[in-house]
Amino acid sequence: MDTLDCRGKKCPQPVIETRKVLLANPAASQRVLVSDETARQNVSRLAESLGRSVIATATEGGFALEIAAGAIQEAATSEPAVHGKTVVFVSSDKMGSGDDELGHILMKNFIFTLLEINPVPDALYFVNAGVKLTTKGSDVLEALARLADRGADIASCGLCLEFFDLKESLAVGRATNMLDTVETLSKAGRIIRP
Repeated sequence: MDTLDCRGKKCPQPVIETRKVLLANPAASQRVLVSDETARQNVSRLAESLGRSVIATATEGGFALEIAAGAIQEAATSEPAVHGKTVVFVSSDKMGSGDDELGHILMKNFIFTLLEINPVPDALYFVNAGVKLTTKGSDVLEALARLADRGADIASCGLCLEFFDLKESLAVGRATNMLDTVETLSKAGRIIRP
């Protein structure tokens, strides 16, 4: 049984790394080491959603999760098929309200985690302070460039770029306008708002 050491890694890394290993080796058992109760719960929930059983044992410095081998079961869905593009509509450079520093961390994690879904969203539209994520100095430029390389359309509101004096700082994607934004959102099959 292989061991994946995720101790000391912040959310969502333990779940993302465990998911990659479990999907790559569905018939293999896996041992995962995590530092805290939240990571234990999140990794256990992921494994169980993939049809695996989990035994958690407290260890010095965290938990050891023994994840049983088993075929990954496709989840049956009763949802109707969604027709149209999946568009992520980002209106801020942070996620949620409350502490701004935490909001920035959550938004960064959200953008990086989009790389873990397949397929990636068809488009990401940035408005208001969200355009700060697509300009020079943003700590999510690498993730956005990778999403663009995988086919996602990265579009930032031109008026918003001008308002924040960032028009010349656009580092990934393209500038867009409100008509394009409204048309894209109105034709979308699914809109995700972080």
